[in-house]
Amino acid sequence: MTKKQLDESADYLKQKGFIKPEIGIVLGTGLGKLVEEIEDPLVAHYNHIPFFPLATVEFHSGKLIFGTIEGKKVVVMQGRFHFYEGYDLQDVTYPIRVMHQLGIKKLFVSNAAGAINLDFKKGEIMLIADHINLQGSSPLAFRNVAEFGERFVDMGEPYDNSMLDKITKIALRENISLKRGVYAAVIGPQLETKAEYRMLKIIGADAVGMSTVPEVIVANHLQLPVLAVSVITDECNPDDLQPVDIQEIIEIAGRTQPKMIRLFKELIKEL
Repeated sequence: MTKKQLDESADYLKQKGFIKPEIGIVLGTGLGKLVEEIEDPLVAHYNHIPFFPLATVEFHSGKLIFGTIEGKKVVVMQGRFHFYEGYDLQDVTYPIRVMHQLGIKKLFVSNAAGAINLDFKKGEIMLIADHINLQGSSPLAFRNVAEFGERFVDMGEPYDNSMLDKITKIALRENISLKRGVYAAVIGPQLETKAEYRMLKIIGADAVGMSTVPEVIVANHLQLPVLAVSVITDECNPDDLQPVDIQEIIEIAGRTQPKMIRLFKELIKEL
């Protein structure tokens, strides 16, 4: 990755009218309907954007969408990249750097996750207050990283406290149950064994998934305030483990996303 590549990607989008977005949003599995809330949308397909990776997962659609939500200019990733698709973590997080280059001042990230904390139930939303990186690498582990920012990034408070407080108050006001917990990011794409679920519980994870953490690390590298939520789509009880049904996961995410959209829209309004 070079600064020249980032400039070319951003210049292509600016020429398409992606001018001065304030908020970047990454939509997780089954959570794509937020794009229906965008006024006057402009669309750029990933395969047209210079140096962008291509989405290979069938339920991730691969578009960057620019427009207005609640009076604020937003740029939304409909379809993200994963380590398990064979990309390196610089590819996975390249769109975050491009959105930052376009001018975003805040980043929202969403994902579908499995509950390790069995007090969390399918269809609930968890606000990520902290995370555990189990992906075995870092999106900052490349030779010329210092050209893009400080190599040794402090991760003591990876999620923006002001946005955490705001969205918690919004959830109370809107009567939406919002859990708070620790997200563990694994590589995937295989799901976890019973022993792995037990290990995740022991090390302090409340939910597990295969994304988000690389994007959050890069946001911190860019000093970009970030907020992330998990939609809980399955319950990972090692003593009563049910076979995972990907279609059911997508369906539960779809049923829950109106609540997530409401939280995000109200937060956008207040920023």
